[in-house]
Amino acid sequence: MGHLTFSLNLTLDGCVDHHEGIADEETHAFFTGLMDQGGAMLWGRVTYEMMESYWPAVARGEVVVPPAMRAWAVRLEAKPKYVVSATRSDVPWAHSHHLAGDLRDAVQRLKDATPAGVLLGSGRLAAALDRLDLIDDYRFLVHPRIAGHGPTLYQGGLAATRRLQLVSATPLRCGAVAMHYQREG
Repeated sequence: MGHLTFSLNLTLDGCVDHHEGIADEETHAFFTGLMDQGGAMLWGRVTYEMMESYWPAVARGEVVVPPAMRAWAVRLEAKPKYVVSATRSDVPWAHSHHLAGDLRDAVQRLKDATPAGVLLGSGRLAAALDRLDLIDDYRFLVHPRIAGHGPTLYQGGLAATRRLQLVSATPLRCGAVAMHYQREG
């Protein structure tokens, strides 16, 4: 059975606004490495639409970006992408698939069918999946910033505290720290 790894950029105060993170060669290389380790990507509709509006053009070479960003885009283009949405079923981006039906069952089937693991990159979806005890690993890139605004990680809360075990903490040159945690137990 594959693992479900939740990975996201966040600031020291928990802000997950994608504008607040440091987007440089090293941070993109970090996320490219994570993506290469997994077998599929999993997003909610909002994240899918944000990604779909930019990265395919980068992959096609229509947007000039540094090499690490281009490498991310090219690999992302080829990666299977799964989208959870109650309002949208049409997901035309290359290798994209809509997950329908019961959330727990659909995501568990995806995990079971993806031995290399699934990389989850949507905050609100992560909170829902954490409430269902489906997340196995957490890979956060914590940026040296205090945003002072939201949205924040787990803004809607959880029913109980999630206890995690630190696997590694790796500082990047930009001051961000790549944190890897696993669920206790």
